[in-house]
Amino acid sequence: MAYSHAMPSPTSTERAQRQAEVVQALSACVPQHALLWQPEDTTPYECDGLTAYRQRPLVVCLPETEGEVQAVLKTCHRLGVPVVARGAGTGLSGGAMPHAMGVTLSLAKFNRILDLDPVARTARVQCGVRNLAISEAAAPYNLYYAPDPSSQIACTIGGNVAENSGGVHCLKYGLTVHNVLRVRGYTMEGEPITFGSEALDAPGYDLLAAVIGSEGMLAVALEVTVKLVPKPQLARCIMASFDDVRKAGDAVAAVIAAGIIPAGLEMMDKPMTAAVEDFVKAGYDLTAEAILLCESDGTPEEVEEEIARMSEVLRGSGATAISVSTSEEERMRFWSGRKNAFPASGRISPDYMCMDSTIPRKRLADILLAIQEMEKKYQLRCCNVFHAGDGNLHPLILFDANDPDQLHRCELFGADILETSVAMGGTVTGEHGVGVEKLNSMCAQFTVEENAQMFALKEAFDPQGLLNPGKVIPTLNRCAEYGKMLVRNGKMSHANLPRF
Repeated sequence: MAYSHAMPSPTSTERAQRQAEVVQALSACVPQHALLWQPEDTTPYECDGLTAYRQRPLVVCLPETEGEVQAVLKTCHRLGVPVVARGAGTGLSGGAMPHAMGVTLSLAKFNRILDLDPVARTARVQCGVRNLAISEAAAPYNLYYAPDPSSQIACTIGGNVAENSGGVHCLKYGLTVHNVLRVRGYTMEGEPITFGSEALDAPGYDLLAAVIGSEGMLAVALEVTVKLVPKPQLARCIMASFDDVRKAGDAVAAVIAAGIIPAGLEMMDKPMTAAVEDFVKAGYDLTAEAILLCESDGTPEEVEEEIARMSEVLRGSGATAISVSTSEEERMRFWSGRKNAFPASGRISPDYMCMDSTIPRKRLADILLAIQEMEKKYQLRCCNVFHAGDGNLHPLILFDANDPDQLHRCELFGADILETSVAMGGTVTGEHGVGVEKLNSMCAQFTVEENAQMFALKEAFDPQGLLNPGKVIPTLNRCAEYGKMLVRNGKMSHANLPRF
């Protein structure tokens, strides 16, 4: 399906003329083999991990040097051509979806680890380096890179910076923003720009925190300096079964309330457990309504004490069964199901849409029960896997994209989850970003004034609005139109706005 929220589509003649102009201009910036514009060459770039929305780019450019990136950006800026930077394309919100009249700037060839300092515990890497490759390079020094999204085998550090990625260990070790010291790249005008520094603090505004999570709308990142952390001496994982989702939700809150910060605290509901068990044979309890995975790491003494405390809290919260890993192999098996939740869902459904929102921990059970009611309302199944420790939900709505009605119901289901999350005191995104998927839902969370403030920041970096346009921040027009459609409790959202 073509991206339905985009501007009116250009005619084939307009597109062909613009394409010829852009290809000619970029031929002076990069070698011929680095430019793709034929349909069979550009189709693989038409979407990221969110396959429901697609758009073929005008041109795909694969530069190999910084000088080429700079020249491409300067040329596109001069011609007024939109640019969408792309890493591995594993994003799940359509953040890297191409612009119909724009250039997709693939940074896949920037895949070198430039420097690894075991004393300073830092690694300086190019943006196309895979997340897991950093940990593999640091392993001889007994170090690793902590943020570990499920796609870490493939996702790039540049994409992690764009989306402020987390992962199962972000509860204890933080998100990308907590593990990056410096980002260097170029503005849309092709001007070099550096955010942060090698030092632990930098003078002036903290623009590093602004660019991390900005979804490629402020600058194109080419080089990232990340923090490395020592590998813990030992890690053990508890698998706890619950016969009621509310007990499982309350157990998460109880663990945190006890002053314990686990290395990972994840939750899966019964449908998700069944899907992953069939896929990886991890030994999950298929009778449980919900399963919690709680990990402790550190010295053997710390782990022993923390495992005992967590087990006590979980039993007190009504756990029906508790298993503790006795070896590294068993620990990895416990986690294998959680890490393979997405491919496991792909085996039981033609398509799925992975949502991403946050709620207060104490509302975990409430949102799960609300999603169960939504399944009946929209006549679609949903499997749930949560970063429970920080209240980050990943409901996977199962549907068939070949059926337009199912896709429509899936979109409504997803929007309902996001808006219910906001109503419960949460947010529309935790770590997958907004992209194109959540533009309408942003209208439900942020006011007109807040959106204007976001646009002002965007304009300060990119006055012409050419970097990844049409993403993340909803326009006034969009919020007005969405508000007209969304009437809750007799009240219309943004009633003060003129309807177009």
